[in-house]
Order: sequence, then structure tokens, then C-alpha cells
Amino acid sequence: MALAVPALLALPVGVGLVGVVLPAFGYLPALGGEAFSLAPFRQLLATPGLGTSALLSLASGLVTTAISTLGVALFLAAFHGTAGDRLARRLLAPLLAVPHAAAAFGLAFLIAPSGLVFRLLAEPLGFDRPPDLLIVGDPLGLAMMAGLIAKEMPFLLLVAFAALPQADPVRRMRLSASLGYGRMAGFLLTVWPGVYRQIRLPVLAVAAYASGVVDVALILGPSLPAPLAVRLVAWMNDPDLSLRFMASAGALLQLAVTGAVLLLWIAGEQLTAALRRRVTGGGRRFAEEGATRLAASIPVALAGASVFFGLSWLFVWSIAGFWAFPDVLPPSADLSTWSRVLPNAAGPLTTTFLVAILSASLALVLVVMLLEARRRQFPAAAGRAVRLSPAVAGLIYLPLIVPQIAFLFGLQVTLLSLDLGPSIPLLIAAHLVFVAPYVALALADPWFAVDPRYEQVAASLGHGAVAGLFRVRLPMLTHAVLTALAIGFATSVGQYLPTLLIGAGRLPTITTEAVALASGGNRRVIGAYALLQTLLPFLAFTLSGTLPRLLWRSRRAMKPA
Repeated sequence: MALAVPALLALPVGVGLVGVVLPAFGYLPALGGEAFSLAPFRQLLATPGLGTSALLSLASGLVTTAISTLGVALFLAAFHGTAGDRLARRLLAPLLAVPHAAAAFGLAFLIAPSGLVFRLLAEPLGFDRPPDLLIVGDPLGLAMMAGLIAKEMPFLLLVAFAALPQADPVRRMRLSASLGYGRMAGFLLTVWPGVYRQIRLPVLAVAAYASGVVDVALILGPSLPAPLAVRLVAWMNDPDLSLRFMASAGALLQLAVTGAVLLLWIAGEQLTAALRRRVTGGGRRFAEEGATRLAASIPVALAGASVFFGLSWLFVWSIAGFWAFPDVLPPSADLSTWSRVLPNAAGPLTTTFLVAILSASLALVLVVMLLEARRRQFPAAAGRAVRLSPAVAGLIYLPLIVPQIAFLFGLQVTLLSLDLGPSIPLLIAAHLVFVAPYVALALADPWFAVDPRYEQVAASLGHGAVAGLFRVRLPMLTHAVLTALAIGFATSVGQYLPTLLIGAGRLPTITTEAVALASGGNRRVIGAYALLQTLLPFLAFTLSGTLPRLLWRSRRAMKPA
């Protein structure tokens, strides 16, 4: 079981990669490709703007990850253990429920020439019409990277919060202070390396995702040329089936771009480690921090505020009547947009909920089986010392490291060759590949942290392993299990590319419908769909925090903190 579950989850990635490699070299008998050839690569390399598209994807992966990680490190260095730390934990946790597409729409509504920022600046700067600026869709992809940073920085910060206790921050900070180091310098030199080792996998997952993102790129990214992953989707869905060969070659190029991002990031880790050694050997203590601590809060504050205000602005647009620039607020409001949207969104919402709850539940069952098998495989090391082996973790988290576009097209071709048309079970299976890693990431540490003596006591009273699992371990982990389920649910709701390719457009979800509206100009409808996309994950996280309190209201020690 310890290897069967990871292998099952990694199998679609392997099948998809094979299904991409063969057409990339000209072999796809269903479309007339009977012999291997380099023609798809020659056609790909002759495509105008290909180099720019690849560089956009490369820059997106590196810049997004670098700024997000640096912002998290500086914030923790400045505010760990303070009221600002506790405030950030409370305010940023709900952001896990916000899908990438909804956050991107919110940011677009804020920074567009007719958005909130320029409406607030209109009177001081003295203009009565939106400025002629290309902000959303700028050729450098800055708006796209900003949207990714706004979503990924809170995610990495919350992951780092969970990893902090394992880095022994109190003792290390006391030691650095006794040597004369300032608060921020002491944290960055002594605590942060331990924290980073714990969150390295999520950081690499962010780098891989940002280098091959599609939904955020469609909303905020440039279009002439678009990032590589966006162009690949267009080629894959083109009525000219001969483009499928070039699209497969492009998928391998996307895999190479993501690989380059990860290699460059790993090289950057080595350079950063060398710089840290040089700084610690230089003798400077950096005791004077001054305004540095205040400045360290700006990246995280901007990221959180952009998502919160973006969602609020989406709501305002969804109920706005006629709204001329530069009015900050609409002169009238009504629910006419919602009355039109809700009937049309009922079908996609139902599909979204069904696929999300089933894929998250199935992922939870598989992850619990895996973790329990791992724990029982090493009973002598039960407790915090137990971890997933590198091989098992590598198989589980493989879908987070390999760009989606690099194997989903091959998986789609394989399914079609087996006469498996779009269906809810296939869509659930496709989402499961991406949901299970996040469920495992959320549940592994709490699962291994439970003191094994509780189950030893249950065994001494005559209860077997199954009874110990269902009557001791799972009740104690109710909050962690429900949180992992909510994370899996939210992950499924936000899946755009798997739904688009595996569903072949016949199984629309609220996410695919919302992203499809990005090319339109009706902000009221876009606002309503983006809010509906956020609603389901928000309800899931609300229930995950409320149910344990209701279930264990008479048992104080089992209530979530």
C-alpha cells in the first residue's frame, strides 16, 4: 500500500508524458503520423514569437517564486512571535479558499485603467477618463506575475507558519540575540534555513505552476505573444488537427522551460547559501533595523489586500447599475445581474461541487491509507520522526512539479484512443491527480505527530488496529482531516486546464465558465461568476473549522485552536 497509492497517482503523469512524446516526434497513427520525424519541432521553432513566449514563462516562474519567497522570509523575520504574526495568521488563512482565477479577476478590476486605483487617483491627478495605459495584458507579463504573487505569497506564508515550530525559532533567536544580531538578521541567518528546508517542496511547486500557468495568464497575461502554455492550449484546441503534432512538441518545450526554472532556482539556493556563509563570516551584526521591519510588511500586506479588495470590488461590480468613470462607487445597485447569472450557472456549479467533493473525498481515503501504511511500516519510529520516504513523496508530488500542459494533452490523446469520452468519473480521476498531493501535504505532519501511546492504550483494552484508527486517531485528527478535505475541495474547484482538456468542453465547471468570460467585457457577469467560484471553497473551509467545534463542544482538548 505504501507504494501502490503513490504509483497509482503518478501513473497518469507517466502515461501523459508518453502520449506527448510520441506525437512530438511525428508518431500518432490516428492523425496519419505513421513514422517518427522531427517535423513537429521544425514547425514549432518556425512559429513567430516562440522565444518570447518561452521567456515569459521562464520569467514568470522565477520572478513569482523569488518575490513570494523573499516576501515570506522578510515578513517572518520582522514579525515572528508578534501581534503582526498572529494577525497575519487570522487574516490570510481565508485566502486559501480563493481560486487563482478569482484572485486574478479581482486584481484586474483593481489595476485596470478604469479600475478602483485609477478611480481613486482621478480627482487628485485631474483626469476624467481612464488613462490610455496597457496594464492588464502588458507585454512583459508584469500584471500576470503580480496576480500570481498575490495568491502564492499568502499560501507560502501559511505553509511557513506550519513549518516554524520544527525550526526551533525561540532557542535560535535567543542565541543570535546573545551574539549581538538584530532581530531580522538573526532570524534570516539561523531560523529561516530550517524553515526553508521544510517548505522547499511547496516553493518548487509554486515555481513549476507559475511557469506553466494558463488561467491566470488568460486573465492577466499578454496575448501577442501569449505565454507558452496559453499558446499550447490554443494549438491543442485548434480545428486543424495537424497542429496537434506541433502542440506536442511545444509541450516538451514547456517541460524544458519548467525544468530550467527549477534548475535555476536550485542554483539560486546554492548562491544564497554561499552568501549566507559569507555574511555570517564577515562579522557584521546588522543590529540597526530602523524602518526595515516596517518595510518588510509591505509585500505580504499588498498581496493580502489585493485579494481582499479585489473580491470586494468583484461584488460591487456584480450589483452595480450604470457606473461611469471616475465615480468611485456606483450611483445605483440592483440584483439584475445575479438573476441572469444564477440560472445559467446552476449546471456548472453542480458539476463543480460533484467533482470537487468526490475527488477530495477519494483523495482523503487514499492519503489516509498511505499514511497509515507508512506509520505501521515503521512502528518503532512512530511520532514526529516518521516521514514519507523520498521515493513515495516524489511520486505523490510529481503532478505538482511537472507542468500540467506537459502531460494532460498526452493523457487526453490516450483516453481518446481507448474510446473513453468525457465523463464525470474521468474528470474526477483527472482532478484526483492534483488534489491528492495537496491533501497529503496538509495531513502528513498532523498524522505522524499523534502520540502512538493513545493507540497502544486502545490495544491494551482489546481494540484492534481498525478500531484504533476509527475510534482514536481519526477523532483526534478531526480538524486536520476536515482541513485537508477542504484544501482538496478548493484545489479541485480551481482546476482549469484538467477540466478543459479531459472534459473536452462538454463538462463545464464554474472555473472554466469564469475564465471563458475573461475575453468578454461584461464586468458585472465576470464579478458574479468569480464570486460563485470562491463561494464553494469558502463554505468548505468554514465547515472544516465549525464542525469540530460542534462535534467536540463538550471536550475542550479536542477543539481546534
